[in-house]
Amino acid sequence: MSVTAAAFRPCVVIPCYNHGATMAGVLARLQPFELPCIIVDDGSEPETKQCLAQLTGVTLIELKTNQGKGAAVITGLNAALKASFTHAIQLDADGQHCIEDVPRFLDEARTHPESLISGTPIYDDSVPKSRLYGRYVTHVWVWIETLSLSLKDSMCGFRVYPLAATLAVIEKYRPGKRMDFDTEIMVRLYWAGTDSHFLGTRVIYPPDGLSHFDALRDNLRISWMHTRLFFGMLPRIPALLSRRRKTAHWAQVPERKGLAGMRLMLAIYQRFGRRTFNALLYPVVAWMWLTGGPQRKASQQWLTRVREQALRQNIQLPAGLNSYRHFLRFGDAMLNKIAAWRGDILWGRDIEFAPGSRDVLRPQVGQGKLILAAHLGDIEASRALAQVEAGLIINALVFTDNAQRFRKIIEEIAPQAGVNLLPVSHIGPETAMLLQEKLEAGEWVAIVGDRLAVNPQRGGERRVCWSPFMGSPAPFAQGPFILAAALRCPVILMMVLREQGKLRIHAENFADPLLLPRSTRAQALQENIDNYARRLEYYALRSPLDWFNFYDFWQLPPEKESGC
Repeated sequence: MSVTAAAFRPCVVIPCYNHGATMAGVLARLQPFELPCIIVDDGSEPETKQCLAQLTGVTLIELKTNQGKGAAVITGLNAALKASFTHAIQLDADGQHCIEDVPRFLDEARTHPESLISGTPIYDDSVPKSRLYGRYVTHVWVWIETLSLSLKDSMCGFRVYPLAATLAVIEKYRPGKRMDFDTEIMVRLYWAGTDSHFLGTRVIYPPDGLSHFDALRDNLRISWMHTRLFFGMLPRIPALLSRRRKTAHWAQVPERKGLAGMRLMLAIYQRFGRRTFNALLYPVVAWMWLTGGPQRKASQQWLTRVREQALRQNIQLPAGLNSYRHFLRFGDAMLNKIAAWRGDILWGRDIEFAPGSRDVLRPQVGQGKLILAAHLGDIEASRALAQVEAGLIINALVFTDNAQRFRKIIEEIAPQAGVNLLPVSHIGPETAMLLQEKLEAGEWVAIVGDRLAVNPQRGGERRVCWSPFMGSPAPFAQGPFILAAALRCPVILMMVLREQGKLRIHAENFADPLLLPRSTRAQALQENIDNYARRLEYYALRSPLDWFNFYDFWQLPPEKESGC
């Protein structure tokens, strides 16, 4: 899984206090990974300062006096963010961490870019028993402070911080600046909604190792920290208990049972027409908005991202952006879906071409094309193209693991709807063969590029590329783009947005054909997905309420954890 340089830029932050003798060895072990390194000298003695001054290829920051490990780490994280890094790997300077595990930690951070990645120590016989037992006391307190067992170890100093989220918490809460920092920042990040993922890693205690842990002072600091965190936990109890019921990824969420009401609404549309349907849509959507907490939260978070990105790009957004209107637009799109299947979308009255799009979508005899779409707007309304392009057949590739109930309603009200649906559970060689037959017959194929074909029975498919989207890296499935390359046909990017009271078809040439040369396959795949993400963002900012991904688009589905 690859990430563009702009989307994922890690560096290393090492706090150092009188560990000059081991620093060269630590850097030598880091050297194969070619990572920028920031060393923070926490007021070391002259001998260490002399050793550090001789190092090359690193950024050295000197604190005049010893301020503590936490303060040194905070200084390094701030420097990393100012240097435009997105993530920072924290390592200790004494060499006790298994630096060879850095690639594993980076891979996990790429997969979960908004999470804290931390080590779970695997000790050998060198660990002092007092330190080992003391950790379990902290573990119990952390489980109490979070009302969760998900934080497996809060004291390991080998971790990857998402810089923006971490520094926002530091700025707001000012955590402890000495040995209490590692635990407190993890708990406060959890409170703020940042998940932690853990990887087992070997930790040794060298016989000649230098420890700066003060048994009296640091234990008092840690005790005071747990006291603060415990009382800070009390007002957060409702939110923490609610968080334990985590929202799963969209592909693992059972569909809402309120579709019985939508069945009635669609029957009303069929019998009484659109005007009556629209009048009744408001209370039905209000009920779905009030009872759909996870979807409402996702909608609100989406609109917040839209406003922030529009501000960064100096874009004027449409008026009246709120989550209730977002739900209303989704309800309207569901009706348009049925109307499209029934042939009720009329050209000129309901739908039209955006400037330049007609020429892009004009069929050529004997040549099929691939439409690359998204869950943005009314893509099903593109079937109205048949009204202006006689003989055009568009096949829609749909994933059978989702929207089962809604498809059943479609089949009841518009039996002809399923004629050009191509249901698949995942994209594989058999899918390419099926689509190749359609294209060779001059038919077109439509597929979305903004969702992952996650099959829980298969353990979850995670072939993705991370690409910048609305200000943060988001996972995009590789499958549609690999499929497009295999089919070697013209690829059109198409969105159908509601603008000025009508549905407007936007179409542009994306690739002809989409090429993934073997020698530069990964780079070419990333470039095509980056291009798709840029255009998707462009159209989403034109019509933000047309975004119909009501889940956390910037996270992968959770991995299944094996029991032990």
